[in-house]
Amino acid sequence: MSRIGKAPIALPSGVEAKVEGTKLVIKSAKYQKELETYGKVKIEVQDNNIIFAPIGDAREDRAFWGTYRSLANNIVVGLSAGYEKNLEINGVGYRAAVNGKVLEMALGYSHPVHYEIPEEIEITVEKGTQVKIKGIDKQVIGQVAAKIRSFRPPEPYKGKGVKYADETIIRKAGKTAKK
Repeated sequence: MSRIGKAPIALPSGVEAKVEGTKLVIKSAKYQKELETYGKVKIEVQDNNIIFAPIGDAREDRAFWGTYRSLANNIVVGLSAGYEKNLEINGVGYRAAVNGKVLEMALGYSHPVHYEIPEEIEITVEKGTQVKIKGIDKQVIGQVAAKIRSFRPPEPYKGKGVKYADETIIRKAGKTAKK
């Protein structure tokens, strides 16, 4: 029995859901997202709740039950409240700025690093080193944050590079002189 799958998803005000064949369509005032389930789970919308049920007793059916319920919950939360990831840039001369739909970063290379911001994502930079990524799709926000971090991952000696705001960098001891 899936503990995640059996919990209904409460729809907040301003968010609607309906089932179209094997698709779950969730709408807010501005956006509409679809979740294709490929007939792997049963979906019902009752009394402002989305209820998922497995189609059988097989282990795979129970796995899909919890997975699709989590994906639908991520869509509902994204449409109602949105998601946000914070990155920090550490290092002398390391900074970022948003120029139109391009994030420009100076990360210690001989050239600036340019990252084209996807349509559904909003990026803001505070103090030149605090990057905030906002949007409605949790997966896309995580992917964008990982891509930006990959341009210069934090190194273990001084911690220079791009890191998640809540990430802890385990520092290594530097070289020591022999006596």
